[in-house]
Amino acid sequence: MLVSINPKLPMRNRNKTIDYYVNYLGFKKVGTFDYPEYLILQKDDIEIHFFLFEALNPKENYGQVYIRTTTIDLLYQSLLNDNVAIHPNGRLEPKPWGQKEFSLLDPDSNLLTFGESLNK
Repeated sequence: MLVSINPKLPMRNRNKTIDYYVNYLGFKKVGTFDYPEYLILQKDDIEIHFFLFEALNPKENYGQVYIRTTTIDLLYQSLLNDNVAIHPNGRLEPKPWGQKEFSLLDPDSNLLTFGESLNK
């Protein structure tokens, strides 16, 4: 039985990743030990894991994660209120596949897409 999935994304700088996800997106660090080359962050019922990849070229990063939510409008507005940059092609809008979505790029150009079902 599968119970969850925890994506692993590359990061070039652990402190910048922590700053973005904790201070801008509202995640928190998981665990009591600090590993310089690994990081686990959590918000609500999701976890995202990060591995150090200092040589990463953000223009060549195709890291992506799709995060489902039940409060897409509230989440989107709170990020706008906090001046979090929305992906230029990722503003909040309904999609033909029955989701309402928006996207962000983190400091390493990992694409975070948030979506809520329109078919409730």
